[in-house]
Parts: sequence; C-alpha cells; structure tokens
Amino acid sequence: MAHLEATEGGFDLRLAGRTILRHDQNSTAISVASGNPDVVMVRGNFRLSDSPVAAAPLTGSNRDSSGGVTLSNGDGSAQVAVTLAPAASQLVVEALSGHDRITIDLSLAADDVLWGGGEQMSYLTLNGRNFPIWTSEPGVGREPGTHLTDQASADGSFAGGDYWTTNYPEPTVLCSGGWAISLANAEYLELDASEAGRLRVHVWSGKVAIDLFEGAPADLTRQLGARFGPRHALPEWALGGAVVGLKQGEASFDRLEALIDAGATVSGLWCEDWVGIRETSFGRRLFWDWQWNADRYPDLPDRIASLKARGIRFLGYVNPYLAVDGPLYPEAAAKGYFAKCLDSDEPYAVDFGEFYAGVVDFTNPAAAEWFAEEVIGKRMLDFGLDGWMADFGEYLPTDLRLHDGDPMQEHNRWPVRWAEVNARAVASRGRTGDVLWFMRAGHTGVQAHCPLLWAGDQSVDFSRHDGIGTVITAALSSGLVGNAFSHSDVGGYTSLFGNVRTPELMLRWYELGAFSPVMRTHEGNRPDDNLQIDSTSELIDGFVRWSRVHAMLAPYVRHLVAEAQATGLPAQRALFLHYPDDRETFTIQDQYLYGGDMMVAPVIEAGAVMRKVYLPEGNWRHLWSGQGYAPGWHDVTAPIGKPPVFYRPGSTFAPLFASLAA
Repeated sequence: MAHLEATEGGFDLRLAGRTILRHDQNSTAISVASGNPDVVMVRGNFRLSDSPVAAAPLTGSNRDSSGGVTLSNGDGSAQVAVTLAPAASQLVVEALSGHDRITIDLSLAADDVLWGGGEQMSYLTLNGRNFPIWTSEPGVGREPGTHLTDQASADGSFAGGDYWTTNYPEPTVLCSGGWAISLANAEYLELDASEAGRLRVHVWSGKVAIDLFEGAPADLTRQLGARFGPRHALPEWALGGAVVGLKQGEASFDRLEALIDAGATVSGLWCEDWVGIRETSFGRRLFWDWQWNADRYPDLPDRIASLKARGIRFLGYVNPYLAVDGPLYPEAAAKGYFAKCLDSDEPYAVDFGEFYAGVVDFTNPAAAEWFAEEVIGKRMLDFGLDGWMADFGEYLPTDLRLHDGDPMQEHNRWPVRWAEVNARAVASRGRTGDVLWFMRAGHTGVQAHCPLLWAGDQSVDFSRHDGIGTVITAALSSGLVGNAFSHSDVGGYTSLFGNVRTPELMLRWYELGAFSPVMRTHEGNRPDDNLQIDSTSELIDGFVRWSRVHAMLAPYVRHLVAEAQATGLPAQRALFLHYPDDRETFTIQDQYLYGGDMMVAPVIEAGAVMRKVYLPEGNWRHLWSGQGYAPGWHDVTAPIGKPPVFYRPGSTFAPLFASLAA
C-alpha cells in the first residue's frame, strides 16, 4: 500500500518498500507551468510543441488536515495540492493556481527496468528514452535518417514516424522494482526515462491522477488488467484456422476455394473491399461508406450464407469516418452527427489523402447510437458479417468543435469511444464473444471493449523499427497493460517507394502468424505490386502448412483464452512475467512465451538461418527435433519452415506440441 508522509519542506511517497517520489526544498520533484501549445496534424501524423512559462520552484509546503500536502513557491503565485487516497492508492497532484502543466519526477534505483507506454513498436523497455503519449499514425519506416522514413516525410507531413509514434500509447509504466503507475489522464503527456535514476512524467493538464500498484511483474499485469476491465473471449470459430484476407471483389471467392482445395485450413474470409474501392497514389484504398457494394460483390448475401454453412465466416471493414462523396454522409450531416468547424456549423472534413471524410462525433450520444445501430448493427451484423477490422481512431484533429468536450482531451480518448461503439453494436445483437473485430488504435479503457488488437500497418520488410519484428514488441508491450490478444497482418501492409514483399518475408510471417492467437493475412496497400499467399506454389504450400499448424494449436489457444479471462495474463508474454528473478529476461523483446508452456523465437532478420534464443530455468524441448535444451543462451538452427520453438516436456499439452512436427 502506498504511503504519503509529510516532511520538512515537502513529502515522501513510499511504494513497494521504497521512496519513489521525494519533494523537498533541496530537490523539487514537482513543478508547474503555463503552456502555449502548437498542434500540427497531416493525415494522422502529429507534431506537438509547447512554449511553457514555468513557475518558480515549489519550495514551501504545508500539511493539511486530511494528510495531504500543499506546495507553494516563494510569493504564493503557484500552489499545488498533493493528496493520496489510501483505499484507491491514487495520488492526485493538482495545481490550485491556474497552471496547466505539471511535471513529476519519480525516483528510480540504478538497476530498475521500466516497461509499458501502451503498444510500443520499437522498444519494450523505456529506459534511456522519452515516450510522448499521443495516439497517431505510427509512420512509415519509423527511423529518421533511413531512406524509407525520409522519403515518407519528404512532403513535410512527418509521415515517416519515429521510435515513439504508435497507434496505441498509454500512460502506464511497470517497474522491475516492484511497482507500477497508471495515469487517469487522457491529455498529451510524456513518459521520460531518458535520464538515469528518474522517470519524469510531464502532463499537459492542471490535474494529474496516478493509480499506484505494487507487486511482481505478473501481479502488476493482473492488477492492471483488473483496473482496465475484463478480457473478452476470442470466438471459438476464429481459433480453428486462418482468416484469409483477399480484396479482389468476386474473384476473391475463387481464390479462396483454390486455397482450400490445396489443403488450407480456413476459418474466415476477410474482404475489406466489401464496401468498394478507391484507387489513390498511396495504393488501393476503400470507399468509406459502410455498406455492401453490390457492384464489387454482386452475390454477397448468398456467398456469406454458403460459406457460413461450411464453417467459414465472412469479415469486412469499418472505420469511424464517412467519405463526403458517399450516401451515408448526407444522412449523418442532416442529423448533425459530425464534428463541426470552429467558426461555423459546417461538418469538419479531414484530409485522408486524395479524399475527405467527416468525423462522426461520438461525444454526441445520439451519433454514437446511430453509428452502432444503423451502420454496424443493421448494415453489417444484420447483413451477415461475423467480424471486421475496426480501423483508425487516431485522427481526431484538435481544431474542431465537438458536441461535448475539448478535442485536446478527447483526442486520446477517441479510440476508446470508437471501441465502445463497436462493442455496443455487437452486444445489441447478443453476439459478444462470437464476432471477431479488431483494432489498432487505443488508449486507457480500450481493453474493456476490444477483444483483439492488430499491430497496425507494418512495412513489408525486415526493417528494425517498422518491419516484421515490431509485431512481437507490440504484442508484449500491449499485453502488459490489459490487452490479452494481439496479431498482425501476415505479410505486412505498407508498400511504398519500391519496397515490396519477398518470398522469404512471406514465409517467415506465416511462421509468426501461426503462433499467434489469430492468423490473418493481408494483401497490403498495393496488392498488384506484391506477392500474395497464392502467388506461387511455394507460397501456397507454406500457407497450407502453417494454417494447419495454427488450427492444430486451437486446444492450447483455447486454454490461453480461458487463462487470460481468469488471470489477466496475455497469450503472448514477455519472459519476465514468468521469470521475474532472471534479469536476463528483462530486455528480451524478439521472442515470447506463448502461454506458460511454449517459447517462440520467430526469425525476423533477412537471410537468417540461425538465431540466438534464451531459455529460462527448467527443461525445454525443441519442437522440430525433439532435442532437449538446458537453460541459457543458445544458437539455434532456423531454416525456413522450422523457426525456433520450444516447449515444456512436462506440459499437459506436450503431446499436442509434439504432433506439430509430425
């Protein structure tokens, strides 16, 4: 339990047996300022800057009757109340003097390791870096100074991204020292661990509320999971094979049948182009009007019914915007359901790259209900869809007018509101746990609504900050903060500037996808330029094999689903969740425990036929050879088709695991 103790000139906050926050006259850990923000957004890519005016240091303090402390500067022009609610273990820091920037410096031990920040793509550990918490497009390449990233940003859009840009940031941090913090704030903030011995939390708000937790990493993950809400079960049908992503209109069905005839095990057909397509310079995009496009799929109702009778579900696509040239746009505009311009009642139009769309205003209860019922409910669920990609959620601009609320505070909440709309629609039909819908955007609270994350729009390559390996980091980091299930676009998505898929990339992504809770392929933004799962006999054979492996693992994944609901532990786990005393596990982000009984180390480097794998204490058996391995680091052979996978020979599921190699 956290304890706040007033001291001479300030206070100490103790948690997990140590002082994590100390403020006194000689070391002011809390400061305030008045900000002057500047926010620029280009197609979902944001840059935020500030010109704050800092108050003089808070060197004075007074204990109040409730046990809290009021800090002040010399002339009293800045005052801050610090209180701790013991029952809730929540620290509240509030500026009483009108300041709207608060900075809090938490103390770290020399060997503390930090994790968290939501779904991070580049780094599992936060130490040594600053992480802005603001949902946005993650960027292309995400490594300034490289050819791909610099080309993506060449038009001034900063679309190349950086190590910290992510669809799903969250102000939650876990510490190897036995504690965690999770902020209730949705405003822009920074988790700055760039300086040794300090975690600086800088918030664009005059009030900061921080929930406090203590325990070992697995205990912290369970507690955080309980805070964010219960995990939804994945649909049983989604575990029994791959979800095939095709977007070639009516021809998609013949391609699906060819894969099935070749021996693939298929649980679903995902046709995001069920709403029609729009060709742009970026590639083949969708027509953003969320209903059946009969020209592209003339017999879709009958097709859906026929597939479902064979145990194959049909999935589509939706996002929270409406194209201005679509038939649903005038209906929503007439009802006043769009966010509006600052200086008029006209709907605010967002530039999505060669077309514009209105922002359905989910702060308006009537608009949220209309979208849930009339769009998702009637046009998707009642039509026959059993799942969809619930895309976007990151783009809410800050220079518009909402029905209720400040867009600077609502921006990070928008993915949560979007998740609520989807969950409401599914629940209204009694389909929770049977419909497979998945999101890439998030913030605190999305965990209670969204059953499945996907890792966003990776480049179709092995690049360090935007390629295949980032989906592992994404699953591990998001799993620490209450998201039980993650997966990725098998094959990647973003193909620009001549960057296209190779057969090796496709085959390695099959391997990774098979050892994920859901295995789903994607044709990418430029399908005609890229290899697809049915482009060659080699790729077909590989897909057939790994779709079967995924289906064979269904009993184990079913166990992981039940375990996640009961304990809050994710399916794909950072190694330190099970081995908190093994510091070697603290920084490993390129392999994962798949539940407690299986270790998966995907090959994520081009040309690699061997990779280093770390095995914690206990006995391990190599999946493909049956050879036993001792704990420690090993160079493991990893030819295509045999990624390093190990299991516990004493596991209840050991016979199932062994059968995968047959």
